[in-house]
Amino acid sequence: MLAERIGRIELSPTFRINAIARRMRAEGIDVLDFSVGEPDFPTPPSAKEAGKRAIDADFTRYTANEGTLTLRQAIARKLREDNGLDYAPEQILVSPGAKASLYFAAMALFSPGDEVIVPSPYWVSYPEQVRLAGAEPVVVAAPESNGFKLVPEDLERAIGPRTKGLFLNYPCNPTGACYDRDELAAIARIAVARGLVVIADEIYEKLLYDGRAFTSIAALGAGIAERTIVVNGMSKAFAMTGWRLGYAAGPKAIIDAMAAVQSHATSHPASIAQAAGEAALAEAREDVRAMAKAFAARRDRIVAALAAIPGVSCVPPAGAFYVFPNVSRLFGRSIGGRAVACGQDLAEALLETARVAVVPGEAFGSRDHIRISYSCSRETIDEGMKRIAEALSG
Repeated sequence: MLAERIGRIELSPTFRINAIARRMRAEGIDVLDFSVGEPDFPTPPSAKEAGKRAIDADFTRYTANEGTLTLRQAIARKLREDNGLDYAPEQILVSPGAKASLYFAAMALFSPGDEVIVPSPYWVSYPEQVRLAGAEPVVVAAPESNGFKLVPEDLERAIGPRTKGLFLNYPCNPTGACYDRDELAAIARIAVARGLVVIADEIYEKLLYDGRAFTSIAALGAGIAERTIVVNGMSKAFAMTGWRLGYAAGPKAIIDAMAAVQSHATSHPASIAQAAGEAALAEAREDVRAMAKAFAARRDRIVAALAAIPGVSCVPPAGAFYVFPNVSRLFGRSIGGRAVACGQDLAEALLETARVAVVPGEAFGSRDHIRISYSCSRETIDEGMKRIAEALSG
């Protein structure tokens, strides 16, 4: 009865685990949830007030399918000032979240028979979105030994006659890996030479640590710019996950094709969310900087706690708000009566024994890791790491 494509995908593992944690809490079980990437900060006041004003002004009707002109102008201004990218409003599509932007890009660009390179570890939805478009994801390891970054030689080797695109996520979910300008330039040269379309997921661009500066791959020259779709949104840096507001910018022909898909799938995001997003881009820069500073302190806290747990190692993330510790040295042990042979086993054991929800690395392409989000309070981090340490010491 179901379409064949449904058999090729699964429910997002992060949402599945988050749902289990929510259900356990509803049953009165004290579960600490490190599964979902959702900032615990409030939405910036400027965005909230703009949303309220929009309601009071009855700005509650349909907008243009592509998003309001004023919001697209604000996004164009942001891209120019922050990223050195020159896009007209007609080259920008506003969607109900960055995830929707990524999906519309996949549907507009990829066809059955195409191959799309997905560096691993990857965000859970990239391979599934490629499959939904009828194409095939080609998973290429971005090794821990290289800081979880794609090696140009590995990219070159993975390109075949059917390869059409590349997903490039930086800062990376789940590893926090960041590329420097030279590393991006090497990837850009290959993409241009081999005719790849790059979908650049830049949703965590404002969450960088240790004085790093963000460079968009599309800013590295006209050749790569005309082959890149830049995807971003308001959820992570602006703590606006529930507002569902994302955007894409790129060559007009591709943006037009994505807009056509959107017009039949979701139409525009909520008018109220668009008003809030416009205000956030204009007025919430200090809020974003304050959140990034807090995330940096949380990163240091959780990395130090993990380093103190025998059998666990962790590459410190350079951005985003996730750690991706290697737990393979724990395999072969029994935790809470459960034999642990992979990240999935460990995640299940920690939920049952420590009442801590993490995401197994298999969801991101690695059985040797788990993902822990530190988008929660310091108190939650401290208690969660204490529970994990106690569970693993038994």
